[in-house]
Amino acid sequence: MRKIIVLSMITLDGVMQAPGGPKEDTSGGFKYGGWTKPYGDEAYEKVVQEELKPADYLLGRKTFELWANYWPDHGDFWPGINEGTKYVFSKKMKKSNPVITGWKNSVVLKTLADIKKLKHSKGPDIQVWGSSELVQLLLKNDLADELKLKIHPLTLGNGKKLFNKGTIPAVFTLIDSIVTPSGVIIVNYKRAGKVKTGTIEI
Repeated sequence: MRKIIVLSMITLDGVMQAPGGPKEDTSGGFKYGGWTKPYGDEAYEKVVQEELKPADYLLGRKTFELWANYWPDHGDFWPGINEGTKYVFSKKMKKSNPVITGWKNSVVLKTLADIKKLKHSKGPDIQVWGSSELVQLLLKNDLADELKLKIHPLTLGNGKKLFNKGTIPAVFTLIDSIVTPSGVIIVNYKRAGKVKTGTIEI
């Protein structure tokens, strides 16, 4: 079985929209694209470089289309991104779509059953970047094995969020964590069973 690993840059209030640049995703009138820029430092970049090691990728349609227009010409920065298999989850996108045929090793998945079948296949771990709606689908159906989060010290109020309606109650175990000099908390959580409750005695 392959692990599905969600990698996300988020704010303190859970916003994950357009971390990389002002024009990345302005949907909903979002005005703060590129909000991660002030927090880059050596410790942050070291973690990012580790995450860019070869893998397979599961992406929502919007993220896939954005990447397909960029990474084929910038593979020198991300070794393996063009060689790894890119699975795009889209009910409407066809295999003959030029975006699919134009970026090698791209595959369309149309149903939740397709994702489950992929997860139970043989191969490398599967990374999920961006793709807010897809991430919420994975969390709703308990398909995310790990969450690798970069929690930035700011709030934005509005914007696409990592956690939204439908997220199931779930427990995660901390695998590792660091705090960068710029104040970003970088954590890796592994799925770890059901929520337990109790009474705090005073």
